[in-house]
Amino acid sequence: MSDLQIRTAAPDEAEAVLAFWKESAKGTSVSDDVRGVTRLVERDPEALILAVADDRIVGSVIAGWDGWRASLYRLAVLPSHRRRGISTALLRAAEERFAALGGRRVDAMVLEENETGHHLWTAAGYRRQDHWRRWVKPLGE
Repeated sequence: MSDLQIRTAAPDEAEAVLAFWKESAKGTSVSDDVRGVTRLVERDPEALILAVADDRIVGSVIAGWDGWRASLYRLAVLPSHRRRGISTALLRAAEERFAALGGRRVDAMVLEENETGHHLWTAAGYRRQDHWRRWVKPLGE
């Protein structure tokens, strides 16, 4: 896509990001609210990477870096814009960010039932690690 812009999100785009995820992303998170997205962008202004075409969000990825691990979340592309290289462009931007920060390996959170996502991640060079499982505990507010 020649008119595609890859850039970081601004705190005031939280509502637009949430609307995009509702339409384009699989699954939900406890942080899927304006406060959660705004806090992410304010804490790490380069973490939420967007693909924008014609002033519309058409793709996203969260490229989280904690100084130890490089983690990817919420790779999503608007259904009407899939298979145009947007995921590839977003992953390239995220991986370049991690490399510049000293990252050595990237982990991606992918839902088990997201078969489309499995194919995408495999095509991008990522491999599933079956010997790890995610353990979670919600924190009260």
